[in-house]
Amino acid sequence: MISELNDRSREILRLVVEAFVETGEPVGSRTLSRRLQQRLSPATVRNVMADLEDSGLLYAPHTSAGRLPTDAGLRLFVDGILELGNLTEGDRRAIEERCSATGKSVTQVLEEASDLMSGLSQCAGLVFAPKTDQRLKHIEFVPLGSGRALVVMVTDTGLVENRVIDLPMGLPASALNEATNYLSAKLTGRTLDQTRDAVSQEIADKRAQIDALTAKVVQAGLATWSDASAGDGVLIVRGQSNLLNDVQAITDLEHIRALFSALEAKENMLRLLEAADIAEGVQIFIGSGSNLFSMTGCSMIVSPYLNEEERVIGAIGVVGPTRMNYARIIPMVDYTSKVVGRLLGRRDVG
Repeated sequence: MISELNDRSREILRLVVEAFVETGEPVGSRTLSRRLQQRLSPATVRNVMADLEDSGLLYAPHTSAGRLPTDAGLRLFVDGILELGNLTEGDRRAIEERCSATGKSVTQVLEEASDLMSGLSQCAGLVFAPKTDQRLKHIEFVPLGSGRALVVMVTDTGLVENRVIDLPMGLPASALNEATNYLSAKLTGRTLDQTRDAVSQEIADKRAQIDALTAKVVQAGLATWSDASAGDGVLIVRGQSNLLNDVQAITDLEHIRALFSALEAKENMLRLLEAADIAEGVQIFIGSGSNLFSMTGCSMIVSPYLNEEERVIGAIGVVGPTRMNYARIIPMVDYTSKVVGRLLGRRDVG
């Protein structure tokens, strides 16, 4: 449809959207006439706005009021007119520092990413966290006393996860060291699932050079990890309160609550992931253009992040009012997804 608009119509649509993003208020023909680079009378601007309204790209919220973009108008603007801004060096450093993996668990890294998206965008930040399937670098059993031990796992990208397990009765103190040494020899370069399968087979075939009690410790540790990383992932959301700034009525609040309930439904999040994967990059869902957002007055900008096999394992995004600053937020989401992807196993970030 963008090809059907002449330069004058595109420019007026752009100015209406930019005014909407800036103030959230309708903009009139007289104001637009002053902002246009080419000289046009308010009457001419009104005629162009009327044509854009007939095309479903603008609407008048009140009689004799200025115009606002429809969701279709926003979609057209984002797809065909928007000029993306560049991230500042400060934003890039903030993203890289906050998402640093050193000494953090996978969940902590993703929570930091969600917090960061919320803070930088002043919207709600969300991260869809994947099942953990990274390659392992180190695993260790640390005694806690009272028949319990801490299992510490470190991935080859430096992410750390901890789990507590119960120990079998009569376990000698040396068994935890034995379990650590045995698993350390088996896990290098393998994922958790690969390590579990190999070790379970060795123990079943009685080829494991460890005693029965130590074997129970090893199996308990791997089982705890497998249970914790099973499933399709979890949605981490931060900054929902930012969406309440534009809420004008109780019904709007209920629509936003319903949105997050819908997002938490696994099938909806997976559907969004699939859409982002097919689009091979940042995906934008605007208001009525998506079933999830049709009643909320919200938009979502989301980008998948990939593992080293180039497989989509999660997504990072921002949910905000339809008048969010797309030019700033789109490159921010895109860059953050690349940073997180690199930390979780990829090697490139641009």
